[in-house]
Amino acid sequence: MDDIDALFAQDGPLARAFDGFRVRVPQVEMAREVLAAIRERGTRVLEAGTGVGKTAAYLVPALLEGGKVIVSTGTKTLQDQLFHRDLPAIRAALAVPVTVALLKGRANYVCLYHLARTEAEGLLASRQETRDLREVGRFAQLSASGDKSECATVPEHATIWARVTSTRDNCLGSECPHYTDCFVMKARRQAQDADVVVVNHHLFFADLMLREEGVTALLPSAQTVIFDEAHQLPHTATLFFGETVSTAQLLELCRDALAEGMAQARDATNWPQALAPLERATRDLRLCFAAGSQRMAAGQIAEGSGFEAALDRLKTALAGVNELLAAQAERSPGLAQLFRRGAAISQQLHDWNAPERADEPELCWIDVLHTGVVLHRTPISVAELFRRQRLGLQSGQGDGAGDAEGSVRAADTGGAETAAPAAPAPDVAVWHPLPSAAQPGADDTPPPAQPQAWIFTSATLAVKQDFSHFTRDLGLDDARCQSWASPFDYPNQALLYVPEHLPEPNTSGHTDALIDAALPLLRANRGRAFVLCTTHRAVERAAQRLRDAFEAAGDPYLVLRQGEAARGLLLERFRDHGNAVLVGSQSFWEGVDVRGEALSLVVIDKLPFTPPDDPVLAKRLQLLAQAGGNPFMEHQVPQAIITLKQGAGRLIRGETDRGVLMIGDTRLVTKPYGRRIWQSLPPMRRTRDEAVALDFIRAGEAVSEGSADARTPAD
Repeated sequence: MDDIDALFAQDGPLARAFDGFRVRVPQVEMAREVLAAIRERGTRVLEAGTGVGKTAAYLVPALLEGGKVIVSTGTKTLQDQLFHRDLPAIRAALAVPVTVALLKGRANYVCLYHLARTEAEGLLASRQETRDLREVGRFAQLSASGDKSECATVPEHATIWARVTSTRDNCLGSECPHYTDCFVMKARRQAQDADVVVVNHHLFFADLMLREEGVTALLPSAQTVIFDEAHQLPHTATLFFGETVSTAQLLELCRDALAEGMAQARDATNWPQALAPLERATRDLRLCFAAGSQRMAAGQIAEGSGFEAALDRLKTALAGVNELLAAQAERSPGLAQLFRRGAAISQQLHDWNAPERADEPELCWIDVLHTGVVLHRTPISVAELFRRQRLGLQSGQGDGAGDAEGSVRAADTGGAETAAPAAPAPDVAVWHPLPSAAQPGADDTPPPAQPQAWIFTSATLAVKQDFSHFTRDLGLDDARCQSWASPFDYPNQALLYVPEHLPEPNTSGHTDALIDAALPLLRANRGRAFVLCTTHRAVERAAQRLRDAFEAAGDPYLVLRQGEAARGLLLERFRDHGNAVLVGSQSFWEGVDVRGEALSLVVIDKLPFTPPDDPVLAKRLQLLAQAGGNPFMEHQVPQAIITLKQGAGRLIRGETDRGVLMIGDTRLVTKPYGRRIWQSLPPMRRTRDEAVALDFIRAGEAVSEGSADARTPAD
């Protein structure tokens, strides 16, 4: 522990490496906790407020203590930041000879097989796709990684990427003619050899999901597992431990079967005619529901919708296609893989809405999108599933054999509809938390688990120092929990403003009233604001209302709306413009770091309670009530607090930042639970008086333009 003090001392290696470094007691204390957990192979849940410096607090002991370390982050953006900036800087400061690797989902890497097939087919939708395909081809020839984020000439959201990357469904594994040069396999080999591997939560849970099915994982045992942005884990785990099948998967199967059949078995059948019934039955499933998007439990489907009959027709049509693919499977690896895909989807359709397991309550529900349908079978609680993994157990112990290509093929981005926000497709399974070589003995007893250190950290895990909401969701009964408040001077740096006379948040005119109340602050602040909404509809209405108001008054403030461009591009335009207003929903509530005067006002429209029409939430609350609990206070309020803390955290990002947090939800003041919510926020001054908020903004104009310090990896 004395070593930790020396490393973080004012004359230590970190201070010599980073300009502006200073000793932060909470950071040192957190580093000690991480080091103790690593040495004890224990579990820690550590909340560190903005400015504590949690990245360095967990990286320093992890790098020095040795062993295999897995660091999982909340997003690919944070993953890149950690790998390209924080890790190299701290490794250099400590002068430790550790190797590091970055591993993303396979959808981030060019697939040489699908690139070649797309080039040969030449069936592209536009001239832009043709141009992008040429650029991807050049990039693949020159790139060592094949990571599409490094292809500067083709945007990451370009449609061509879906044609030149692989999914877990259409990967050929070791049967692929490009297997030796595969970018995904190269990345995995580097990860297997590295001391520190940086992944994201989706990759991590994709692996746990596959371990539940007995599939061999791809990375060796790790001694230390660190989750940054750990508050996202319960939601991500729920998605990945569930099962999903979508109409998009079926349509993709039809498209791939047509291309492969015409190329490898043209003489076998009239492929367009053979596949037409499946495509028609797939589209007919969507016609069972009204226009627009909606979510419902299986038991809520209207009897006269025709859904059951349409689902039966779909199963029958898929069975016919599977028979055809089975008969032609020996003619090419692609056809063999298509048969496996079809059989897997058929089994998922059969299992959907089957009787749930009594020991693990589940919910079968439907996500109806504008263009398709997603069928979900979701566990109500993932605590036992996750606990079982941490204890080194599995629901069904595999034989430990399995070849690499089998794992590669099964453990990757699936065919879930990308438009479904509740069910992002799984990424590559990349992490093996247990020893892999040992086999069960004659009595079929699973091999003993290797003790590991588990570190869960975020700025938002507790509700007034109470971690039970988080630990209960993940089954972390053995965790030691600790929290450190932000070192920032919130009483002087920030003001919480809840306007008076706003309508109730569930009324139709709330968004318009919110914008009317925010306009004086936006003008006094010269833009430089985020407007964070809880729904996409509110985002559209707020953005339009702001544009109309600014145009009518001749205000020079640019309004940026989520969805008009990629998030990174919107943030770049926001910073560059200098007086913009960015209106966004969930993706801007967290993982966004804008320091200094560029962002000095955050407007939040409502308390972020999960919509009551979410069928999984409704089932969870029902079970909690049946057990004698208080669903609202024990689940909904804590979850809203954690989300609100994330949104509020966008405001103050540095020691010299200053700004106003405006929350347009009077329940924060009028409801008994409101006090618990605002007491969980940083200790800002509070007001309901617009004049006080305007005075605070005007006083902030005296702050020098260059007051925001540049961020260093030690932050």
